[in-house]
Amino acid sequence: MKLRRILLIACLLCTLTYAADAQRRNTRSRTAFAKEATQLTVKYITKSNGKQVPGEPLQLIIHHQQAFILPPNNTPQKEQQYLDYNKKVSYQVLTRANGQTFTLEKPFDSYVKGELLKDTAHILGFVCKKAKFMIRSNTIEVWYTTETVAKGTPNITVGADLGLVLKIVRNGNYETIATGFEKMQQDQINWPKQFGQMVDEPAYMQQVIESRYNTINIFKEDQISWGNETPNPQGDQLNVTYHFAGGTVIAKKVHLPTLQPGSNLFATLTQYSNGDAYDRTGSLFMIPVDKNTSFLDALKNGIKQVPAITGTNGKTYQGMVATDNYTPVLELMRFFTPFGVKHFNNQVKIKGYNWADSAVYKQDITPLASSLSGDVWLAVYIGNYDKGGHKVSLDFNYYPGFEEEKTTRKPWIMPIFNTTNVMEMAGQEYCTLFDKDSLTVTVNVPAGLKNVQLRYTATGHGGWGGGDEFNPKQHEIFLDGKRVYNFVPWREDCGTYRMLNPASGNFGNGLSSSDLSRSNWCPGTLTQPVNIYLYDLQPGVHTFKVAIPQGKPEGGSFSFWNVSGVLIGEKES
Repeated sequence: MKLRRILLIACLLCTLTYAADAQRRNTRSRTAFAKEATQLTVKYITKSNGKQVPGEPLQLIIHHQQAFILPPNNTPQKEQQYLDYNKKVSYQVLTRANGQTFTLEKPFDSYVKGELLKDTAHILGFVCKKAKFMIRSNTIEVWYTTETVAKGTPNITVGADLGLVLKIVRNGNYETIATGFEKMQQDQINWPKQFGQMVDEPAYMQQVIESRYNTINIFKEDQISWGNETPNPQGDQLNVTYHFAGGTVIAKKVHLPTLQPGSNLFATLTQYSNGDAYDRTGSLFMIPVDKNTSFLDALKNGIKQVPAITGTNGKTYQGMVATDNYTPVLELMRFFTPFGVKHFNNQVKIKGYNWADSAVYKQDITPLASSLSGDVWLAVYIGNYDKGGHKVSLDFNYYPGFEEEKTTRKPWIMPIFNTTNVMEMAGQEYCTLFDKDSLTVTVNVPAGLKNVQLRYTATGHGGWGGGDEFNPKQHEIFLDGKRVYNFVPWREDCGTYRMLNPASGNFGNGLSSSDLSRSNWCPGTLTQPVNIYLYDLQPGVHTFKVAIPQGKPEGGSFSFWNVSGVLIGEKES
């Protein structure tokens, strides 16, 4: 028995020795091949915090004095990267979805220079030297060898002119490491036959960023003004701009895709003055057409087409609250135009004041995206009485998720009130009812909902020193008689946006009108909603109430509040 054990151990040791020798011979063989090869493939794995990142390896394809970086998974990439060692330049080639190709040619010596260090390491049988790069506060360590004929790097921003890069470490925790060499196959030669449009680096980076998401243009420098006769086309045509309320509302029926789980939807609205010098209320909204009556009826045939409520003060307020047969507009973005941006830039010249060309408002509207698919009516309102008015452009930006989100619940949305009188110039009343009343709406909440919340947006307007625009007021939200939320909507950062407001009035104390703090808005900004969580909301009939201590009228001046409320939840499928 003892002899048998000794023999087994001896056999095992011989086997291990033979395997180790075979591995060393194989390593020497690969090293010898890679040392002299002018055509080869280098494979790399990536590690994050010491753990290998799943997926096929990144490959560096070297063909004589040219190199091509093949990204992981061998999937078709929008951007391809090449190195030309004859010309000592890199090429980044981007092909857009529409077939357009853009190329950035960049000399090796235009990249950030690395610090050559004395450290050495052995990787795949080669002695590697070390260089360190600092790129936008990132420390990048590069290990490269000069013992090979071939040159290349798996990252064109570092080490292209050093030799063959076999390891890159970013910030000490993200590694790209060569794992082996192979003979290059002829079908791997992928040098482009043509480079398309050659552009500079800023233009190329713009194309790269924009290629990563999908953009749908809704409006393009459409005019929102007052008093211009603009006839509307017949019917409800797709992709045609309609003008309503004397031209202060533009609307368009568009077809929108369904947002995939885990993705994000942003609205980007660009505005500039086309003649109007004042700060104005603006609203981007969707018009629900799911009930017998919709706000589209009011836009087409007058404000009396929608349900109205009568306040204790005797005034009639049209289309502001939900009923069994009517859904108010779904506000996507509340914004405020600055004082005369662009149109008045050259009329107001102050040293050190570099006026903006336009105001850009960008907001994440993903929580509302489930109401924005298929054929949808979108509209933009800017209250003004100017023939030139304003110009606006609107894009919807669809950003893919980092990974597909799996969920068994579907978003649920119910707009329940919106007091912004977007048909102000066609007779819709200002919301002045808070002087004697609270805003009250009763709705029927369906069963099967989770994580219900009220998305609430509020801005105060009217008057000077005594008006609610310039005085903090507490808002209280009640659900079935119980207060569930209270806050004071207020902005104290309006001076930040002075460069958007060339036509703003200046006071004797050095302040500008656009600098003044206001009730949750500033000229040139958008107003963010607050989310009021109603976790224990049960199915059935519920009453919501909004209470605001609205100020009293002073002479010809009065205060009013634009508030909108949308219930959002998750419905199990």
